[in-house]
Amino acid sequence: MRDFREVLTRLQSLRSKFEHLLTSVRERAARSRVVPRGPTRLRELTGFGTNPGKLRMFAYAPEHMPPKAPLVIALHGCTQTSDEFDHGTGWSSLADRLGFAVVYPQQQPAKNPKNCFSWFLPSDSARGHGEALSIREMVEHAITTFAADRSKVFVTGFSAGGGMASVMLATYPEVFAGGALIAGLPRGTMPRRRLVIALEQPPDIAGHGRKSQSGMGPVIRS
Repeated sequence: MRDFREVLTRLQSLRSKFEHLLTSVRERAARSRVVPRGPTRLRELTGFGTNPGKLRMFAYAPEHMPPKAPLVIALHGCTQTSDEFDHGTGWSSLADRLGFAVVYPQQQPAKNPKNCFSWFLPSDSARGHGEALSIREMVEHAITTFAADRSKVFVTGFSAGGGMASVMLATYPEVFAGGALIAGLPRGTMPRRRLVIALEQPPDIAGHGRKSQSGMGPVIRS
């Protein structure tokens, strides 16, 4: 009887600890919920060029940005907008801290239902054509608008944005001082059988990173 009471006491103690742990987990989960985004920090710029790729241009520059500051081109992934990409990456906050301008090209659903940049289409990934030219025009417009340093222009992107960053580095190497691809494939490495998937179905983000390294080859090494 005594042993049974001891076991019961221990079980009650474990139950109390478990309930306390469960309450703590629930409280932490409630605190970690995504806080609704405030008003956008980006502004849209129009009239930046002929815009053959039919893209939109958003930008952010600190109020007291020094002259000849760097310029970063930040390209969102599939299903994202420029505002969502900025909120998730914090580029505008970093621009405030370090003093540089950021340009966010944005795809339009009318061009791609998933809002993916068309880095895999020859008509949009060749120098002087399509989306590649639209982004090049944005760079020139931003340099003039923000008095940015032409020798300090960088490009980065995530997923399809990473693929488009690769396009820009490959087609306009003289424009960019450097770049970074995040979960994106290099220009010219999209297998033809994947084109339909890229155009019609949700992106396979998990597979991008695994394929990027093996598919890099001699196409681009930036």
